[in-house]
Amino acid sequence: MNMEKYYLAIDIGASSGRHILSHMEDGKMVLEEIHRFPNGMVEKQGQKVWNIEVLFGEIKTGMKKCRELGKIPVSVGIDTWAVDFVLLDREDRLIGDAVAYRDNRTKNMDEKVYEMIDEKELYGRTGIQKQLFNTVYQLMALKEKNPDVLQRAEKLLMIPDYFHFLLTGNTAAEYTNATTTQLVNAITNDWDWELIERLGYPQSIFQKIQMPGTELGVLKNDIAQEIGYNCKVVLPATHDTGSAVMAVPARSDTILYISSGTWSLMGTELMKANCSEQSRQHNLTNEGGYQYRFRYLKNIMGLWMIQSVKKEIGGELGFGEICEAASKCSISSIVNCNADRFLAPENMTEEVKAACRESGQKEPEGIAETAAVIYNSLAACYAEAAKEIEEMTGIIYDCIHIIGGGANADYLNRLTAKATGKKVCAGPAEATAVGNLAAQMIADGALGGLAAARKCIHASFPIKEYL
Repeated sequence: MNMEKYYLAIDIGASSGRHILSHMEDGKMVLEEIHRFPNGMVEKQGQKVWNIEVLFGEIKTGMKKCRELGKIPVSVGIDTWAVDFVLLDREDRLIGDAVAYRDNRTKNMDEKVYEMIDEKELYGRTGIQKQLFNTVYQLMALKEKNPDVLQRAEKLLMIPDYFHFLLTGNTAAEYTNATTTQLVNAITNDWDWELIERLGYPQSIFQKIQMPGTELGVLKNDIAQEIGYNCKVVLPATHDTGSAVMAVPARSDTILYISSGTWSLMGTELMKANCSEQSRQHNLTNEGGYQYRFRYLKNIMGLWMIQSVKKEIGGELGFGEICEAASKCSISSIVNCNADRFLAPENMTEEVKAACRESGQKEPEGIAETAAVIYNSLAACYAEAAKEIEEMTGIIYDCIHIIGGGANADYLNRLTAKATGKKVCAGPAEATAVGNLAAQMIADGALGGLAAARKCIHASFPIKEYL
């Protein structure tokens, strides 16, 4: 009989999800990926939506594999992307679809929101940067276009909260994801009830905010029977970046990180949100983190651009091969990765070319040059964001921790070290799952807290340095 204590992280990103089992061995975290599955937005009745039923099927499939392996987890926790949600009626049935953040339903909804609250005041209360896909604008789209849906709604659950509800029958609004709605007060760390009332959203649909590490319950009987065992459901930082930042393998509290995946999120940790007008002008955001920390960061477009051009013109090449080919190019054109034009263009390759053409720079030809333009542009964005964060915090950081899938992008890491003039420490690549597991292990007493978890993570995974 296997006596190891296992923990299961289910990490679902915009393009794929995976189940990662972990246990401690000689004071180090050992990971084992046991299930992987695709994800993506689908078009349905003219909207971009997530296939929630299919995803929940995959969640259960991966959990069953633990039983097949004879490695039953003590607990499980799910993290996903932020801002998207579902609404349930009084019978706890879904109302409509889980509309995806890249859908265009939020167009012009910022103007509607600002009729009720000034943009500066909204930032001053929540500390969250304006992004047109934030939940506050998604709800306004519903209020304006489908008011009956909001009237029928009994519960609003962010995507991972909904999956946790399906597993346990218990509802919660996990803190790190709740803050991305732009409806949580940065001082009280609770829903901003006055703001919600002013916007005309039904207060009753918002669930009680709970912190990462909270035990939500055990599996419902029917779920436990279906997968063949019971275990606890422990809330991780359900926003994938919140989990990733928990896994920054830093030795001190002053950290500068880039959580590098589909999005690049560059920031530091604050114990108190910076909701100043200067901070808003820099478009910095104060997302909730573990133990009421704030992830003070900037959203940068990230590897979404590379993922898109790979799909369009990359053929059979893997990301490593594209990175390698890009490193041999001498093209020096740079585009603004944060421009709205790159959020969901018809064709990313053509959009990058057009941006170069319009700014009088050389247009890239082929996958290697196009990737080189994107990587160079990302490094330039990182250097600019690092300066802004240093200006706002008054701290000069000597090292940038790059975590997440982008930690494997060797060429980009080298460019980042060069553009910022800072040491780059890359790894762990599995940061999101590792942070998810850390929250569960701390809750179970297997790790002694966040500092101990980060120390353990530093010892457990290879960290590559670039100078």
